[in-house]
Amino acid sequence: MQRRHFLLAAGAGLAPAAWAHHGWSSFDQGRPIYLEGRATNVAWRNPHAELTLEVPPKLSLPADLAMRAVPAQAANVDGAGLLKAAQLPTRKDARWAIELAPLTRMNAWGVPEIKNGDTVAMLGFTFAGEKGDAILRVEYLFLGGKTYGLRSSPA
Repeated sequence: MQRRHFLLAAGAGLAPAAWAHHGWSSFDQGRPIYLEGRATNVAWRNPHAELTLEVPPKLSLPADLAMRAVPAQAANVDGAGLLKAAQLPTRKDARWAIELAPLTRMNAWGVPEIKNGDTVAMLGFTFAGEKGDAILRVEYLFLGGKTYGLRSSPA
């Protein structure tokens, strides 16, 4: 698998971290993780949009998460099941590297461009056992009261 590396500065005074692009198979898709926070270091470009998410210290699952409607998408994704199985990460990183979808797919969904400072929430997957870097590959993006499915194009 071809790997592309990006350098992300997590914040002033912190060393940049290497970030590799991974296919879906690299992520533990049996354990959906919920994150929310403030977007920083937003890179709205191909091969996919990326950002750093600053997570609040007292992150909690929204009470309505399991009941949220999910949009139909071309990929066979059990959205309702993923929302019901959502968990918080066990690791307590204050910053997560977030991997969204390619811009063509973001445009197909009508996702508004995320800007530095925006509050965003998401459900996605990290590596098995939460080992390695704090990276989340997003399945569902919750933005502006809407839910966007990022695995594939709208159905």
